[in-house]
Amino acid sequence: MMDSDLAPRQRILSREDDDDSSVLIQAEMGRNTNSEPRKNQQRGKIEKEKAIMMDSDLAPRQRILSREDDDDSSVLIQAEMGRNTNSEPSLERRNMKNVLLLGVSFLLVFTAFQTMGNIQQTLVQSIQSEYEKENKTDFAGANGYTSQSIIYASFAVFNWIAPSVVSVIGPKMSMFLGSIPYALFVGSFLIPMTWLLYLTSAILGFGAAVIWTGQGNYLTLCSNDATMTRNSGIFWALMQSSFLIGNIFVFFVFAGADTISYDIRMVTVGVLFGVGALGTLFILFLNNLSNSSEGRKETSALGAFKNSVSLFFTKEMLLLSLTFAYTGISLSFLAGVYSTCIGNTLAFGDMAKQLVGLSGMFIGVGEIVGGLLFSIFGKKTARWGQDPIVLFGFVTHVVGFFIVFLNIPADANMGPTDTEAFITPNAFLAIFCSFLIGFGDSCFNTQIYSLIGIMYSEDSAPAFMLFKFVQSIASAISFFYTPYTSVHIQLLIIGILAFSGTVTFWIVCFLRKRSLANSNSTIAISTE
Repeated sequence: MMDSDLAPRQRILSREDDDDSSVLIQAEMGRNTNSEPRKNQQRGKIEKEKAIMMDSDLAPRQRILSREDDDDSSVLIQAEMGRNTNSEPSLERRNMKNVLLLGVSFLLVFTAFQTMGNIQQTLVQSIQSEYEKENKTDFAGANGYTSQSIIYASFAVFNWIAPSVVSVIGPKMSMFLGSIPYALFVGSFLIPMTWLLYLTSAILGFGAAVIWTGQGNYLTLCSNDATMTRNSGIFWALMQSSFLIGNIFVFFVFAGADTISYDIRMVTVGVLFGVGALGTLFILFLNNLSNSSEGRKETSALGAFKNSVSLFFTKEMLLLSLTFAYTGISLSFLAGVYSTCIGNTLAFGDMAKQLVGLSGMFIGVGEIVGGLLFSIFGKKTARWGQDPIVLFGFVTHVVGFFIVFLNIPADANMGPTDTEAFITPNAFLAIFCSFLIGFGDSCFNTQIYSLIGIMYSEDSAPAFMLFKFVQSIASAISFFYTPYTSVHIQLLIIGILAFSGTVTFWIVCFLRKRSLANSNSTIAISTE
């Protein structure tokens, strides 16, 4: 208090009388005890500061107490600065509410999109069969894998402007703007045309870049080092519930259907479109947060772009790029390739189309279980670090992909096939692998979110942009070669990237721990 401009200055003068040992103590408050106008001005300043600060829930609260002494007309002013004892719990409640609402919003948006991605190629093939019987050519040449490749290629390109968009309109409105193309993409299947499918795919790439950069920034603003892992797990579990909910719906709608008829398609697409639109509206109920409002560095649009370029060439980001690329390759396989392979495996018999939905459900179950584990045990996992969890995810993926290698025909991604696999295709093993792939994916993604949120907490948008940039490029490349490359070759590529991405992630975690240890040692020496 004595260092504050608002704190009264006190000068103590003492004088001893040799005759009667009396002590005169004069307390002088203010800069000049003889200056009443200055004292009144000081009071006015204090009251003004008090009024300003009391307007904010997060601002330090100031309580002014005054007392006049009739004998010497002195004024005692006590200034009490500091946060209200209830502000921290209140802030934590606000942040948790935002994390939950963020997760529910993405749950709805991605129930529409991820369910559509899971059934897209199956749906495209059914529409083309329907149009061929009616001699229609509006959807001739359309390909679900090509559509996904366009989405992720566009995603990669627009990622470079996404941090600038977030810096200008904020993370909340960025997410709202970015979510609109998701509903438009799903709705395009109500009027199937090849050009419309590819156009909405390209527009969706822009939306994906903006919504995910905004999401990463917003989640970081709702978190600190202690809660980042927990919040990432909560968000991931909620968002990936979209796999479960959407594919339960598909499982029952597609039950007993050899092909996807017009009526089934209209019901499926109509419901998914409505759910996606509802998720877009939910985003508007989030609190407005920004770097400046949370006491973090505010960056201009041009500054955000420059930061993104310079950050990309740092040692840590280049190492993490291999991990990001692996998540992109595995994402394309679990979200668009694997379930289609199951549906094309004729050895599964009449239940093959139903298994498409069931596969998506268990991918979702794996994602949810992983997210919940890392949120419930968030404090312990934060203490262990991110690297052990990524290693566990790597082992889970290796086991799951190896079983897929044995259980699924090599050409199942290219169309219906009765080609023999290494073992007789088993439906239980196929669905079990869906769970393993989903769980392993949650291990990688939640820990990437946690690490980025902690390492780049002051300016997280460029870091999350680069994560999505590399991930989307890898996904685009994967979807591009999928129609021409056997499942076994794809799994070989996945295995190589899984190993290298895990190693580089561990290296970054090791470098960060060593840097923190050196910093702590320096502080300890300086205090001695």
